[in-house]
Amino acid sequence: MPKKKFKDIIKSPGEAVLVDFYADWCAPCQTMTPILEETLHELGGKIKLYKLNVDKNPQASLQFGVRSIPHFILFKNGKILWRKGGYMTKRDLLQSLKGFI
Repeated sequence: MPKKKFKDIIKSPGEAVLVDFYADWCAPCQTMTPILEETLHELGGKIKLYKLNVDKNPQASLQFGVRSIPHFILFKNGKILWRKGGYMTKRDLLQSLKGFI
């Protein structure tokens, strides 16, 4: 599958996309990866995960006001439905995202 541009991904019609703003050196970001994957799996794949490395994409971080990582933004049709920064438990993440599918 060819790499899509970030702006195209968040505007995919009808698809909810959870963007994980992260960096390779960020320990809490690494801790969140399996939590994100398990949570989205439990939601039946209705939300797609897109990992965005803030070191390689500083423009996107600036555009969405991401000042600390990890930071998560849920997009649908190019609109922000939900956003949260910092570490979350799987239970909290599941509760937060359930309302959007």
